[in-house]
Amino acid sequence: MGQEDNKEIFSIVANLFFGQVDENNVFPFPRFSEEQTEMAREMCSAIKKYCHDTIDSEKMDEEAMIPPEVFEGFKEMGLFGLGVDEEFGGMGLDHSLYARTFAQVAAFDGSLATMLGAHQSIGYKALLLYGNDKQKQEWLPKLASGEVIGAFCLTEPSSGSDAYSIKTKAVKSGEDYVISGQKLWITNGGMAGFYTVFCKTDHEQDGETVEKISCFIVEKDREGVSFGAKENKMGIRASETRAVYFDNVKIPATNLIGELGKGFKIAMNVLNSGRLSLGSGCVGGMKTVLELATKQASTRKQFDRYITEFGLIQEKISVMAAKIYSAESVVYFTTGLMDKGLKDYHLESAICKVYNSEVLWEVVDMALQIAAGSGYMKEYPFERIMRDSRINLIFEGTNEILRAFIALSGMRGPSVSLKEVGKLTDVPSALKDPIKSLGVLTDFAMGRISKIIGPSSITKAHPEISRYAERVPNMVSSFSIHVENSLMKYGKKIVDNEMPLKRIANMVMDIYVTLATLSRTTAILEDENIDQEKKDHVLRLNDLACGMLYKDFNMNSREMDRNKDKVIKKITEDIVKYEGYPLDIIDY
Repeated sequence: MGQEDNKEIFSIVANLFFGQVDENNVFPFPRFSEEQTEMAREMCSAIKKYCHDTIDSEKMDEEAMIPPEVFEGFKEMGLFGLGVDEEFGGMGLDHSLYARTFAQVAAFDGSLATMLGAHQSIGYKALLLYGNDKQKQEWLPKLASGEVIGAFCLTEPSSGSDAYSIKTKAVKSGEDYVISGQKLWITNGGMAGFYTVFCKTDHEQDGETVEKISCFIVEKDREGVSFGAKENKMGIRASETRAVYFDNVKIPATNLIGELGKGFKIAMNVLNSGRLSLGSGCVGGMKTVLELATKQASTRKQFDRYITEFGLIQEKISVMAAKIYSAESVVYFTTGLMDKGLKDYHLESAICKVYNSEVLWEVVDMALQIAAGSGYMKEYPFERIMRDSRINLIFEGTNEILRAFIALSGMRGPSVSLKEVGKLTDVPSALKDPIKSLGVLTDFAMGRISKIIGPSSITKAHPEISRYAERVPNMVSSFSIHVENSLMKYGKKIVDNEMPLKRIANMVMDIYVTLATLSRTTAILEDENIDQEKKDHVLRLNDLACGMLYKDFNMNSREMDRNKDKVIKKITEDIVKYEGYPLDIIDY
């Protein structure tokens, strides 16, 4: 995952919406260099030892607090500045090393990962990406050392996933800005000293005053900054979550991050980064859960047999392992692409977040089922991990919103291509200029045919997994046709049709994760330093993982045309009308 071949590359996921796959970007799988491997092992070993020797997750959960000594330990290991350049006192890790290190923290405790991620994955990420030299020199050394903790302030009581509807306002006053408003559910809210705050600002446009979003640094000690009580959460209880209030807080104009009115783009790009951290953290958590479940199953007997001998338990363990393999593959496939030059990765990062958070939830659920009654008791870690894991499906944009985001963002490109065709396929319009229409419609027809045929076969996959690679062109072809059909069927109303959007998002996720899995498997099979026993294990993981992804893809593909969407809509209307379930067995 080194940067020796650094060059700008295009989004793999965006190309899938056009029915295209560039094998040169899929293979070979990004690999850690020897130097990176050594650094990762040293850092992860130190984190693992420190956490096992020092941290009591059950106590932190019960007391809803991370002890001060943990912060000191993390400072000593440099964990507060993983992605900050060394000149500012950070570790200077690339995306892949950052993800691997963060995963190790998450493998031990969800609250610790939440605190650390809120601090650097999003808390001061805007400063890192868009701050000027003076701002970076002033703040990054303090943030990277852990002397100051960062927080990301976007969400408001009336603004969750709809970030543009925030009401917090920054009004220009001489050389200053005055900020008023409130932010909700802010991780590290009370302990932070550095807040990245998103506010509405006024702008003159075509003779009118319009509001846009801008991004500001707000220091904790500014007059008018205050906090709500610490939230009493279901999970990740040791991490701190509070409301943050801004009551006529005066800050200098030099606290503006990036350009005035460009804050929405800044917020979205920061969240893109945060979603990758969340995805890698989920992988760390999955591995811990599988280890716990395996130990439980290997020591528990029923009917004079260890329960690992029973088929239904074997199914759970193997599915958990295969899903972890694909989830880990897609994270480091993505970070590797970023390290090699992928600049626009918003679709890839969203997929990592959605897919991995849901896999983690499945893995935790299966693990608790394996633990049975013991898993439900507080003396075992399963129930705490389940509570901690649930938030990941909500963090950094709910998975429902992100599915719509993936689908609509990906469909934007094909929709532009269809606009001209859409006008010309109207018969009266086409007849006005039949020669021009013929040319455009011919191009459209040829493009349609190429989508039906699909991209050329995947040739760089290892021969032992060729049967899975051979499925990819048909998957891509089917997917791109569904995208095109949906755009032609719904037009602008596609935004309001979330069920087909969900299926489109699911299908492109299945393809992208499949590509990542095939690429990694190929790299392992071609590595002469890996023994055959491990390669055989990887082949089995690949078999199960790709099989499940293909099955899920086909289900969503079928449901694009044959579904129960209208029935679902009517049932929901009935339930809302009756304010609950309307039937009782004694009446019907």
